[in-house]
Amino acid sequence: MSRMLTIALREYIAFVRTFGFWLSICLMPMGLMIALFASGVGDRIAPAPHVAIVDLTGGYSQPLAQALTSPGGGRPAIIVPAPGGPFASAAAAGAAARPYLSAERPTAAGEQLDAEAIVHGDPASPALDLWTRNLIEPGLQGRLTQALAGAVRERRLEAAGLSPAAVARADDYKPAVAQFSPKSASKARVSARDDLPAIVGLAMGFALYALTLTGAGILLNSVIEEKSSRILEVLLTSASPPEIIAGKILGAAAVTASALVVWALAAAFLVSGRDPKLLGEVAGVLASRGLLFYFAIYFVGGYLMYATLFTTIGAFCETTREAQTLLGPLMILLTVPIVFMGQAISHPDLPLLRALSWIPPFTPFLMAARAASGPPAWEVAGTAALMFAVTAFEVWVAGRAFRTGALASGRFDLRLLLAGITGAAERA
Repeated sequence: MSRMLTIALREYIAFVRTFGFWLSICLMPMGLMIALFASGVGDRIAPAPHVAIVDLTGGYSQPLAQALTSPGGGRPAIIVPAPGGPFASAAAAGAAARPYLSAERPTAAGEQLDAEAIVHGDPASPALDLWTRNLIEPGLQGRLTQALAGAVRERRLEAAGLSPAAVARADDYKPAVAQFSPKSASKARVSARDDLPAIVGLAMGFALYALTLTGAGILLNSVIEEKSSRILEVLLTSASPPEIIAGKILGAAAVTASALVVWALAAAFLVSGRDPKLLGEVAGVLASRGLLFYFAIYFVGGYLMYATLFTTIGAFCETTREAQTLLGPLMILLTVPIVFMGQAISHPDLPLLRALSWIPPFTPFLMAARAASGPPAWEVAGTAALMFAVTAFEVWVAGRAFRTGALASGRFDLRLLLAGITGAAERA
């Protein structure tokens, strides 16, 4: 036990005393903050788009202009005269707008034209051509489409005999919709805070994914480095393979726990800055719904499973490149839980999601993400038992094969791995 703890302490100090370690774990919350605020800041600092409206049917320019300048529908636009008008057709209007949209010419006011909306065709069923400077303009297209559809609807209702006042009264109606669920906090009406457990569960799944693979990657690089420098051979003269493996895993787990503490503090600071009450509610969700239990059990199982696997692979590899070649298919496979973790919010009982939860490499991440939906106790116990059974098998394999891999030289050899597991390498 003392040798294992000594190895664990050595492993922990070797990482936490480096500048790169603290830089890497600090970059994660910084990147999260940038991702959360970048889109909002971008919308606030981006200049208002200059849009020209060409109405070849008559009667639709005003509702389109209102839709573009209204702040409720998105970033308000600036309506400018269409350059080169008047136009005989939509094709002529588009051809005239082309040099202004490609920045070959400025508008009469010396500004850049960002888009031009051309309404043409039958006034009762008009078509809309949208010329834009950028290839993708979903905001402009959506607002113009909705405004044109609303204007055409009003015209058709008025043509059917309804007065403008009657049309306005019909449009003013907005139904009061309330959602109810027995899973809500009040056992009845669903509130915005009822979504919080699902969001926390999803965050737990992604956190487990990042922490587990980060810790396993640290172990992999550490074993390869010590093997190439012959330090593993020295360790094997004074400690058994299980003690070395356990010490390394424990040390890397402490490193990962340090990263978790830093990330948790950064997340708490971020949440408290936006909504102080929300931080208390998140803590209440973690405490009241047993999410901390889910996080602990699946983090321990998932971490041990991947850490043992990466440690064993590292013992049989001479370089990081060789290890990455072996782990490439596994990393591709591990994109599956990333794809399906988002489904845990809206469809936690999806049959495919439940089936994938029983596959041990996916279990810790998907079950943590589904924790807020309250999966059945038998499913929690079964997936956890299967995960720990696979982990126990990996530990058994690692204990038998680690010495063989650590003392071997050359490229990875599957026959040597099997010989180490069966004990044939030691007998030879």
